[in-house]
Amino acid sequence: MKIEVNKVAQLTGHNAPIYALDKGTAEHLIFSGGVDKVIAQWDLETFQSEKFVARFLAPLYSICHIHQKQWLLAGTSNGMDHIFDLEKNEDIAILNNHTSQVFNISYSIETNCIYTSGGDGYLAIYALDTLVLIKMIKLSDEKVRHLDFNYATSEIAVATGEGNISIFDLKTFLEKKIFVGHQLSSNVVRFSPDGKLLLTGGRDGHLNIWQVESYELIKSIPAHDWAVYDIAYSPDATLFATASRDKTLKIWDSKTFQLLNVVDRENNDGHQFSVNKLIWSAYNNYLISASDDKTIIVWEVNQNESL
Repeated sequence: MKIEVNKVAQLTGHNAPIYALDKGTAEHLIFSGGVDKVIAQWDLETFQSEKFVARFLAPLYSICHIHQKQWLLAGTSNGMDHIFDLEKNEDIAILNNHTSQVFNISYSIETNCIYTSGGDGYLAIYALDTLVLIKMIKLSDEKVRHLDFNYATSEIAVATGEGNISIFDLKTFLEKKIFVGHQLSSNVVRFSPDGKLLLTGGRDGHLNIWQVESYELIKSIPAHDWAVYDIAYSPDATLFATASRDKTLKIWDSKTFQLLNVVDRENNDGHQFSVNKLIWSAYNNYLISASDDKTIIVWEVNQNESL
């Protein structure tokens, strides 16, 4: 398989590093947030900022759009989770159980819960409807960086700063397995869309692929020169991308794990600094990357056997 990656647009407006991306209120919209304490919504048709959605008192490390409720959740550097109502255009609640950065916010309609992970080493679980805290789980003396759901096995994977990966039962919250994911910090966990594989990225620059049935390591790839910060699958699940502190993003074949394309500053007019976050949108198959360089880049990824 041959892959052609073209830069479609570079979105500017943030005045500090961007740490967070999520899908917007329509297929052609996305949200972004970062150190400048602002969440913006961008239009992938016009490549313009549709509006600045909200401004906060602390830098943003994570955002999560819950379209069923028209809520936007924002995790900040001071440990607060803001519940922002997009229709009312205001905060309707603030969850303040973490004591430092909220690195990840996710939700599950299946369990009707919100999940947050923090720099304080805790995983917090809240009821989606009432916002009542259900459980705080201490996982690490380091940061808890990221989590992902596997609905095929009813499991949650969580990455910690000590390098461990913890697997929890999605419904009981009981820990089923813990194993060393990376030599240094484990930064990102991503289940394959079919639920059979777990991909992890770490501070060691490695991309590790685990068989979900036993969580046996089946492949370890020295994918980047610096830490891997995010992994995103294409809408058709044939490809996935990795983002790194080494300023690059890379495109991989999801079956063979072959590296298909390296997207960088020199060859693609890519990011100047660390690439922190990815979204692979179904809208025009755009791959979207956010960086410490204060910009968001929209990439068009084409598969062509004749290339």
